[in-house]
Amino acid sequence: MIKNKYDAIVVGAGMSGGWASKEFCEQGFKTLLLERGPNVEHIKDYPTTNMQPWEFKHRGRLTSKDMEENPIASRCYAFREDAKHFFVKDKEHKYGQIKPFDWIRGYQVGGKSIMWARQVQRWSKYDFEGPERDGFAVEWPINYNDLSDWYTYVEKFVGVSGNKDGLDTLPDGDFLKPWETNIVEEYFTKTIKKHYNDRHVIYGRCAHLTENKPIFLKQGRGLCMGRNICQRGCPYGGYFNVNSTLIPWAIKTGNLDLKPNSVVHSILYDESKQKATGVRVIDSKTKESKDYFANVIFVTASTLNTNLILLNSKSNRFPNGFGNDNDLLGKYIAFHNYRGTISAEYEGFPDFTTKGRKPTSHYIPRFRNVHKQETNFLRGYAAGFGASPQRETNRDGLGENLKKQLLNTRETGVWNVGSHMMGETIPKITNQVTLDSEKVDEWGIPQLNIDVDYDENDEKMLKDFFDEFTEMYSKAGFINIKTNDNNRTPGNDIHEMGGVRMGKDPKTSLLNRWNQLHNCKNVYVTDGACMTSTSTQNPSLTFMAISARAANHAIQELKKSNL
Repeated sequence: MIKNKYDAIVVGAGMSGGWASKEFCEQGFKTLLLERGPNVEHIKDYPTTNMQPWEFKHRGRLTSKDMEENPIASRCYAFREDAKHFFVKDKEHKYGQIKPFDWIRGYQVGGKSIMWARQVQRWSKYDFEGPERDGFAVEWPINYNDLSDWYTYVEKFVGVSGNKDGLDTLPDGDFLKPWETNIVEEYFTKTIKKHYNDRHVIYGRCAHLTENKPIFLKQGRGLCMGRNICQRGCPYGGYFNVNSTLIPWAIKTGNLDLKPNSVVHSILYDESKQKATGVRVIDSKTKESKDYFANVIFVTASTLNTNLILLNSKSNRFPNGFGNDNDLLGKYIAFHNYRGTISAEYEGFPDFTTKGRKPTSHYIPRFRNVHKQETNFLRGYAAGFGASPQRETNRDGLGENLKKQLLNTRETGVWNVGSHMMGETIPKITNQVTLDSEKVDEWGIPQLNIDVDYDENDEKMLKDFFDEFTEMYSKAGFINIKTNDNNRTPGNDIHEMGGVRMGKDPKTSLLNRWNQLHNCKNVYVTDGACMTSTSTQNPSLTFMAISARAANHAIQELKKSNL
């Protein structure tokens, strides 16, 4: 026990776990960081990062066998020949689908921070106040003011490209300079401003370095080159992932013990001390079991795996799962509704074009039910917006003639425009995860069963998105407007949240305002599982801010010997 004793144990080496580890190590606490997958070292373990298209056997595409063997994973936008090695395959770590659910996972040091879409928006005060006003979920125990400084703290370390937009519905942050916007994006921005008071088209804030600062040089990162192949891992560190920032930062302190290939089985609880004492770990390769001990434990294994670990952590004190006195653990799972898309064409600005690439597009913050309930559905949706010139390429011919044809791409003078929705789903007790009573995985841990689906509120919201954006596109003079329900399965948004939600009352929530379990104060949960509601923003920035805040609370409690 003495050999395996630490000040803190962090479960999961993704964004949330990376932030917790950095904070503990930086302030002198010996920290064990556990990751169920293999290690991925920055640059060294990005095998495809500098490959050219012709160096891929299938030119970057999936084979029929890939898609046949991975019907779930292959539906993810980044699961392609250049990055599929970073994803959990369908045959690995199986789960039960009570209703169809795409569980997209990345089991390695860095987690999904290697392959994420890198969009980062703060929540506003309205996002935290929504549940209390509408009564669709329990009241948040924190508000925007509690997180504001932590958003800034994270942004300065991560690096966020953005504009100061002055919107109370989407607060400004500590931004690096933005990429240039194209002529049609600027045109649509001005058109919406002309016709609407409550709607805004803004630059999409993204976790990319557009300028150097001392903190980024200390991290060893370089500027983003706009390659837009981020899912491979960036050799420059131009976008934020855990591998190029948080993990190396923690390692340099000498206080981090990183153990990959470590599957966490459960949290250990001492009945006499009435506190958690450590975790039980199974080596993913040898299947050997080992216990590690610490004064404080952060569970940041990603939303559904965090629920799984807590549900499987049973004792005489917690027979239904760790901290689960109210039987709400694993319930009220929510996600983002990405089903709606809309496309069109624009015949204006035929003499303009674009050059190069940028890693972001434009963003339309939520404008429905922000200040009061005004529609026949609860909450709302945000949306993206992008515009690009139509280009035609003649692919006729062979050899030298074909090469010449390919170099002579012709622009038609027409622009393609499009948007996708990101709708907030309502946390419901019927949307839940449970442990299978019979099936276990190869490490002897019960299989997770997922029972999550859309509801009538989602259908009404989808229709409103189609109606409102058709009107907005029409006002802009766009033509050939087409709406589409892509019928995405829940989970394909990769924004699942909840199951171990925060709240003020131990009878209706699992965590307090500092992300401590109500019934065991030395266990913290700071990944997506802690979220009381989802709002409409990409959630990663909020996960990181919450994790940094909670880790510093735990550090102060450790110094006072309260944990």
